[in-house]
Amino acid sequence: MNSIKLFESKQIRSVWNRVDQKWYFSVSDVVEVLTDSTNVKDYIKKMRKREKALDAIWGTICPPLELIAPDGKRRKTQCANVEGLLRIIQSIPSPKAEPFKRWLAKVGSERLEEIENPELAAKRMREIYGAKGYSEEWIEKRMRGIAVRDELTNEWKHRRVKEQLEYAILTSEISRATFGMTPSEYKQFKRLEKPGDNLRDHMTDLELIFTMLGEASTTEIARNKDAQGYDENLDAATEGGAVAGSARIDLEAKSGKRVSTRDNFKQVTESSMRKRLKGEAE
Repeated sequence: MNSIKLFESKQIRSVWNRVDQKWYFSVSDVVEVLTDSTNVKDYIKKMRKREKALDAIWGTICPPLELIAPDGKRRKTQCANVEGLLRIIQSIPSPKAEPFKRWLAKVGSERLEEIENPELAAKRMREIYGAKGYSEEWIEKRMRGIAVRDELTNEWKHRRVKEQLEYAILTSEISRATFGMTPSEYKQFKRLEKPGDNLRDHMTDLELIFTMLGEASTTEIARNKDAQGYDENLDAATEGGAVAGSARIDLEAKSGKRVSTRDNFKQVTESSMRKRLKGEAE
């Protein structure tokens, strides 16, 4: 599970490691935030050269984990958990060190609370979307869509579909059959230029509903046909997306209006975020 955390309005990529049940954070993102360096790779290189003890344990405390790179692709990135980052911070003279330590503790404790009580995770997610300016009605559909998506990926996992690449291909096929566009094509259609823009966060209510229908249909078909492996689940994905695609075409014919729209929530979310940051500053 990849995620973006905000420290002083700056993004830090993170991933929840199911093996040791800990958050891991992008080392380069953290160093950039603490140092404001224009050349993070060079700063890290010099820091390791200066700190022989840190360099000796670097490979242990900074394992390469998959994160979403700025270009939107998943790449192996040096990451560290809270303990590892605290060791790295010792080598970075920065006035932000103490606030960052408190931020790390808060992030870690919140995740542990969410594991013990999943309802907290849902509540916090609703609060985040609300702070960004989304309506309660939209948030309800988005949350339901997340649950439908989780059910589908859990099904794929049990049916021997390989995570990451095969998940992405199957998702593209569902989207293509539902909307006539892959997710990347859909992002271009909606003018979402930033790699970090989440397509579903910029969908209208109807777009979310048809996305859910395509994924829920795929789950049902895969179960009923007992689809195993990539090829059989690819067929299920195409058929599930086609169910939603047929419903979309039928609605468009009767309503005279296209379901897919160029509308996005960039203006809403950016405006709300600016207000939020302004309020925190005051």
